[in-house]
Amino acid sequence: MNSTIWQVIKALWPLWAILGFVLIARLTFDWLLPTLFDRWKLRRKFVAGRKWRSDRELVWMLRGMEPGEFEEYVANLFAKLGYKTKVVGGPHDKGIDVIAEKDGIKHYIQCKRYIDVPVGVAEVRDFYGAVADQLANGTAYLITTNKFTLDAEQFAADKPIELIDQLKLVDLINKAEK
Repeated sequence: MNSTIWQVIKALWPLWAILGFVLIARLTFDWLLPTLFDRWKLRRKFVAGRKWRSDRELVWMLRGMEPGEFEEYVANLFAKLGYKTKVVGGPHDKGIDVIAEKDGIKHYIQCKRYIDVPVGVAEVRDFYGAVADQLANGTAYLITTNKFTLDAEQFAADKPIELIDQLKLVDLINKAEK
């Protein structure tokens, strides 16, 4: 009985190989390539019109990104500024979306892609709680596509947190492009 099963498996190995190849090809073409192509297309679209786009349009484009895309964009932005970056965001990111390292010092970045609501003191307090024990000499950056409430700014005033609102973000982007 066992030898019969083995003979059938041996006789059908080309079929198993073809099915494995088809499965791998399907995963590549249905999942990996569209993801890479979409990122490339978004980056190309974003960079192509930057020369003629106003700062307000730039902010609206940033607000139109998916949260993961915005985190990737911020990581690329800091990489252009000379940092070595790693995106760690996602559902279980523990409050840190990007780790940026420069001159051996780690900096932690939280990205808030807000459209209608300013970032409040609760978000700043949560971020500070997430990075307080990890900051040695570095800075924590809280970056938003909107603005911060007065309470949030007052809370961060004496902490090693730099709040970057939409205006400072545009300035940072312009600095990185030069």
